Amino acid sequence: MQTLNISIYVLGFLIVLALLFDFMNGFHDAANAIATVVSTGVLKPQNAVLLAAFFNFLAILIFQLKVATTVGRETIDPAVVDHYVVFGALVGAITWNLLTWYYGIPSSSSHALIGGLVGAAVAKAGTDSLISSGLIKTISFIVLSPLLGFLFGSMMMLIVSWLFVRSTPQRVDKWFRRMQLLSASMYSLGHGGNDAQKTMGIIWMLLIAAGASTASDPLPWWVITSCYAAIGLGTLFGGWRIVKTMGQKITKLKPVGGFCAETGGAMTLFLATAIGIPVSTTHTITGAIVGVGSSRKMSAVRWGVAGNIVWAWIFTIPASAFMAAIAWWLGRQWL
Repeated sequence: MQTLNISIYVLGFLIVLALLFDFMNGFHDAANAIATVVSTGVLKPQNAVLLAAFFNFLAILIFQLKVATTVGRETIDPAVVDHYVVFGALVGAITWNLLTWYYGIPSSSSHALIGGLVGAAVAKAGTDSLISSGLIKTISFIVLSPLLGFLFGSMMMLIVSWLFVRSTPQRVDKWFRRMQLLSASMYSLGHGGNDAQKTMGIIWMLLIAAGASTASDPLPWWVITSCYAAIGLGTLFGGWRIVKTMGQKITKLKPVGGFCAETGGAMTLFLATAIGIPVSTTHTITGAIVGVGSSRKMSAVRWGVAGNIVWAWIFTIPASAFMAAIAWWLGRQWL
């Protein structure tokens, strides 16, 4: 039987804190999955969150754990990870999520977590504790994921426009009201598959640091199940403050536009999860919505709102890193 490097109570507290972050991730990012389908009037909010939460959890059957591996082993040096670093990372990410949720800013829970890990690790051991290859891969997708969402969203809009050029607006609206149920489901599947694995990586990191597991051991099934359940429950309760920003303030969407945006976003999330890159669902769906709006005309996009969202993206990693560094120091005093 392995000897734990920390008390069972501290280990349990940090696992619960990680699952709380996972819940908040779903709560905070629920708007990304449901804003378009609610704003186009295809589903009522209550039905939309039920659909999104179900497909968040269904992702457990679809995706390999490549994102969890990236977060758990390829972001910071596993040798510097201890319960203080994990505490700092989680508190920094949760604090930033609460601030942005309160003000209705669709920032990235994913990059808040990455920023938290960076801030806590640097506070403990300096910049040598960072694994540059993994961080570069993750940070590069801050730019690439909205660009891919933009590309796929605009391409889908152009393809659909060409295919239905002879159809009446009423027929197109009726058809894509049904199709948007499929696109919203696929987007929620991608959301659960990518985002839940980030928390798995944190708990994996914690278990190894505590001596409850080794780097060669597979991720315990209870961790996988609890993380998917937590993000699904978070989505079920929903982040309503952000729905209006994502669904209406960037550009006005009809069911056909909602379908194209969700499909473009889902394609990006499926691709990133398949190659093990933790991306922001917020960045992805925002890029897809902008792509759909700009494919009609550039003035259809409220670029001032989109610009404010981009500023939130830029500040997320440094802000959460700063908060995590403070939380790491406080954890040293309390834990």
